[in-house]
Amino acid sequence: MKKIMLMAAIAIAVTTTETNIAFAQKTVMVGGAAMYPTRNIVENAVNSKDHTTLVAAVKAAGLVETLQSAGPFTVFAPTNAAFDMLPKGTVEALLKPEAKGKLTAVLTYHVVAGSMDANALMEKVKQGNGKATLKTVQGNELTVMQKGKKLMVKDSQGGVATVSIKDVYQKNGVIHVIDKVLMP
Repeated sequence: MKKIMLMAAIAIAVTTTETNIAFAQKTVMVGGAAMYPTRNIVENAVNSKDHTTLVAAVKAAGLVETLQSAGPFTVFAPTNAAFDMLPKGTVEALLKPEAKGKLTAVLTYHVVAGSMDANALMEKVKQGNGKATLKTVQGNELTVMQKGKKLMVKDSQGGVATVSIKDVYQKNGVIHVIDKVLMP
């Protein structure tokens, strides 16, 4: 009996270690914080120093609960620097209560239903002969392209963002950090 219990304990320890190693391999640093695949999009994003503007916008738009739901979602997450590139006063205007509809449209334009990591996106690009069209939660489309080993995302106004950090796995999807705000 002791031998069976010892073997069971060893099996549990090995399984736990393997699980921890698997999660550690998928943990990515973003904005000075670890993004854990066991947390949801919001739980991770609030810890990134590079996404404080995005988090404030998500809160102002009332999208926290949505991005904490089961999803899954693919989120193209602009950094603070990306928001800083917008014309002066744009972010402040979008964060006002009367602009909630417009802010919601901009933010949901960065979200695609389903979980697509970089490999899945590159496969779609390959199947689309160099371009893949994705329908956003907002309703309009984004175009994903590949330039060398980089993924690029083009918005409906012709703006192009580069994925700077790919495959930030979440328990309810995946985030790809981008260097520009996409506009519907």
